[in-house]
Amino acid sequence: MARLFGTDGVRGLANRDVTAELALNLSVAVAHELGGRGAFGGRRSTAVLGRDPRASGEFLAAAVSSGLASAGVDVLDAGVLPTPAIAYLTKRLSAEMGAMLSASHNAMPDNGLKFFAAGGHKLADALEDRIAERMGADWERPTGAGVGRIRPFPQGAEFYISHLLSAVPQRLDGLRIVLDGANGAASVVGPEVFMRAGATVDVIGGDPSGLNINDGYGSTHLEQLQRAVVERGADLGVAFDGDADRCLAVDADGQTVDGDQIMAILAIELHERGQLKDDTLVATVMSNLGLLRAMAEADIHVKQTGVGDRYVLEEMRRGGYSLGGEQSGHVIMLEHGTTGDGVLTALTLASAVVSSGKPLSELAGVMTRMPQVLINVKNVDKNAVESNETLQA
Repeated sequence: MARLFGTDGVRGLANRDVTAELALNLSVAVAHELGGRGAFGGRRSTAVLGRDPRASGEFLAAAVSSGLASAGVDVLDAGVLPTPAIAYLTKRLSAEMGAMLSASHNAMPDNGLKFFAAGGHKLADALEDRIAERMGADWERPTGAGVGRIRPFPQGAEFYISHLLSAVPQRLDGLRIVLDGANGAASVVGPEVFMRAGATVDVIGGDPSGLNINDGYGSTHLEQLQRAVVERGADLGVAFDGDADRCLAVDADGQTVDGDQIMAILAIELHERGQLKDDTLVATVMSNLGLLRAMAEADIHVKQTGVGDRYVLEEMRRGGYSLGGEQSGHVIMLEHGTTGDGVLTALTLASAVVSSGKPLSELAGVMTRMPQVLINVKNVDKNAVESNETLQA
């Protein structure tokens, strides 16, 4: 039987695969598994809820809130915010769980549910399996004052923006940047935080309608950004995906700077400042050979994991490493977050441009991308492959 959870939550066609019924029942199971000392002892548990701007997120958010509250969990609805913002708020508010509704870079008709445990961490496979097993099980429903309360939490955006600004190592005064919000979750907070950091910001893909997320804009459609950076004479451009947990960049000439190159730039900068833990970068087996060669030349070790930022994060937590990520633009800076954060990545990259006084093209030149072919093999259990020592050797 196929697992309910994929490599990043539950995802599919909204209202066909990902239904209100599924969202409600799954949220009840999550509440029972993660509620711990809250709904079933001690003070009541709390969940932080967010979503990207997809139209289907509106009814799915109502279903998730209903499921959690019916199981005795208080819900703080932060509205439209990036996935890493929900992870951050879950940790900052000491909530027992977080819930995010997004299908990331997928087209608008899709949607998905992903959950965070206390501390803002993604769920381990074994925990996801226990949650799936709980679905449909009998349970005693709280009544009266025992049910959860659902409240808006609009201040979540300001909390997240303040967090990002505190993590920027260098103000961005004098920098002109084009920001592509993918008509997604970072369409508001992305431009706002860059402007507060001192940059001059031109925005494209920043007018979400609920129907246009990732439609011709964002990290999977860089053509508009490449054109805008050149036409407007910007120093660089950055593009997020729908839920803004990843970021890709474009230099002043319109050339793409991918996740491997971004990691190379940040790893070398941290290494030179003595802030790269154990002089180690964590990447996946999908990373380009050019990244491995560039890191070797810089005396930086690379640890490789299975594909998926959750596996990168697990390795980072095991070793206490400070930087890791994927070629797709998921970059994790463990000092500042528990998951990939596209806006934080973009801010840190822009800061490196300002502090070095070098154009992004020169910084990206520390790594030469080698020819690479990636093939998606259908009908393969990715979890089995990634846990097979022979295949990973």
